[in-house]
Amino acid sequence: MTETAATRRLPIGLTLVVLVALAILIALGTWQLQRLGWKSDLLAQIEARSTAEPVPAGEILARAGQGQDVGFYRVRLICPGLDTAPFLQLYGLKNGQAGQRLFSACPVEGGAYRSVLVDRGFVPDTVAARPPVTPQRGATPVEVVGLLREPDAPNFVTPDNQPAQNLWYGSDVPAMAKALGAEAPAPVFLLAETSSNPDFPDLDPTPLPGEIANRHLEYALTWFGLAGALIAVYAAMLWRRWKS
Repeated sequence: MTETAATRRLPIGLTLVVLVALAILIALGTWQLQRLGWKSDLLAQIEARSTAEPVPAGEILARAGQGQDVGFYRVRLICPGLDTAPFLQLYGLKNGQAGQRLFSACPVEGGAYRSVLVDRGFVPDTVAARPPVTPQRGATPVEVVGLLREPDAPNFVTPDNQPAQNLWYGSDVPAMAKALGAEAPAPVFLLAETSSNPDFPDLDPTPLPGEIANRHLEYALTWFGLAGALIAVYAAMLWRRWKS
């Protein structure tokens, strides 16, 4: 075989590597397109649920007991003495500011559940004061409107919770409910959008963030772009090889 004929043969090893890499890149791009559809449907669902008129929390929590998804439903709930209830402090960030989110328990009638945790709001670390905690006898009923949220799963960088110091870094609903003495807690918590303590303005209720990122189309185009670049580089290599 002449040298020219040899150089015009496809490089089998390199071609196989390129094909495998190309398949991976296309698969990743396709997966991101699927995620785009999923995220778009999710955002539409969140928008519909979170902007609807609030309904009684017990009605929605009963569905949770039946295994239904109840995330982002807007509900209302009467919590006796919530403004002076004991609370746990969950580390959080708001607009780049570190602070603590205050969680208290509220009794509820929702199927199998008798309580739900309420995220009352955010207090920045620059504020040392906290709402008062007093006995619950003759507690004033406080109406709370907010969104039901599923707790975020901790990741490998999430510090361990320190219940003894009332320092929480992951929203472990069963453990937090136990620390508050709440019985039969719902598996979701209520993210308050109304204040339990209007006389304590440093406690800032935090509703759903105004915008949830949906960058899956951007990611898909990136993967497909890399696939196209790989094809172009491989074609250029073959062209130079056959031209020589």
